Amino acid sequence: MQISEFQNMMKQLYLHRDSERGRDGTLDWLMDEVEELKEALKEDDIKAIENEFADVLAWLASLANIVNIDLEKAALSKYANKCPKCGLSPCDCPF
Repeated sequence: MQISEFQNMMKQLYLHRDSERGRDGTLDWLMDEVEELKEALKEDDIKAIENEFADVLAWLASLANIVNIDLEKAALSKYANKCPKCGLSPCDCPF
């Protein structure tokens, strides 16, 4: 599945509800899911980590749908097989 296919699936499933919630409400849900991912990583529970990654991705796609951003296009535009800062692959930026 491509990123755009996943984003379209989220649009089909949730756009009506997400639109009613709005940008700020959907962003709040995304932030909550990132916090849940953080907790799952601390607990080192692989199944919970997988579930939280899926939730973060779903809410990110939902937020992108609300603000009319094509995630796949945006990601590939910025990260075109090289680091956007140093221009190299793999990245050679100093820490």
